[in-house]
Order: sequence, then structure tokens, then C-alpha cells
Amino acid sequence: MARYKDEQCRVCRREGQKLFLKGSRCYTDKCSISRRNYAPGQNGQKKKKLSEYGTQLREKQKTKAFYGVNEKQFRKYFDMASKTKGKTGEVLLQILESRLDNVVYRLGYGASRAQARMMVTHGAFAVNGQKVDIPSYLVKAGDVISVREIRKDNGAIKINVEDNAARPVPEWLEKDIEKLSGKVIRLAQREDVDLPVEEHSIVELYSK
Repeated sequence: MARYKDEQCRVCRREGQKLFLKGSRCYTDKCSISRRNYAPGQNGQKKKKLSEYGTQLREKQKTKAFYGVNEKQFRKYFDMASKTKGKTGEVLLQILESRLDNVVYRLGYGASRAQARMMVTHGAFAVNGQKVDIPSYLVKAGDVISVREIRKDNGAIKINVEDNAARPVPEWLEKDIEKLSGKVIRLAQREDVDLPVEEHSIVELYSK
């Protein structure tokens, strides 16, 4: 599967806002947005007026980067959302939030979504007691996500638990630090998504 492998901070600079792609670094003065809050490239400091299409495209690209999915996956999620009852844009965000790698990150067991995705791929987590190593696995209300017994001594997970102890857990999730687990109380709603994205622009883009 094709994936962006260049410097992650360039993505945040392109979008002009923090997408928290590099974990704890994004909360420090080392963050590129704090030091160079303009687009990358030799013409990055020139202000450009985007067309309607350009604005819609940037919203889509920003959302893809935030959740770490490629175009094919993103289109698949949009098609799922368009066939589901409710506002397509909000359902799309709900689906993206339901990805297992995102849930692991939201629970604080991964410093970033990229790290959480790697941990899931390496078989560090179980859903309802069953090993799941597919980052795109969509959780459901009532699912329990836990660190597998053989992975509870993993150094990275221990560090993340300590470093992210103060990070608030979304209301749709419940975290048990002692058991290194978490429960999906309900699916995420629009107000639970902290990404400043105008999802209606994505819907308009795909509807053309």
C-alpha cells in the first residue's frame, strides 16, 4: 500500500496547522508549525488564494493525513458513509475515528497514529480477547481493546502510558490504565472530533 514517506512536518506546514503526526514533538517548541508557520518550498511564504475546488481538496488531503489513510481507503470510507443513514460528512468522520489504530492512539497507548498503526500491525492489541493486527479494523460500541498479555512489558507502551497520563480520553472511550485496556462506550460523534475540518467540503468534492 502506498504511503507518504517524506518528512511528516511538511504535511502540517502545507495545511497550516498541527495535525499531531509526530506525537509528543508536536507539543514542544520543536514543532515546525511553531518555528516555520508557512508552506514548504521556495514559494511557501507567498500567500495564495485557493479556488473553491482547491479549498475542498485541501480539506480532503488534511483529513487523509490526520488519520493516515490513502486515497483508495478514504474513498471506500466515503462510499460507506454515503450509504449510511445520517449526514455523510459526520458519518465519514465517525468511521475514521472507529479505526483500531486511531482508538489505540486516542487511548494513549500510541504516541502518534503512525506508531499506534505499527503496534497494531505487530500484534500488540486484542479486541474482545482476540488478536487483531489490522489497523483499519473498525471497532463497534461495546468492544474492549486491550494490550495482549505477551506485550504488556513493551517499553514503548509503558512510556506512552506515562507520557500520556494527562492526555484526556474522548468521552466515547473508557480507559483502564491498570489493565492496559479501553472500552468503546459509543461511537464517536461530530463534537468528539478535534480536527478543525469542514467535512461538507469533502462531500461536495466527491459529489462533483
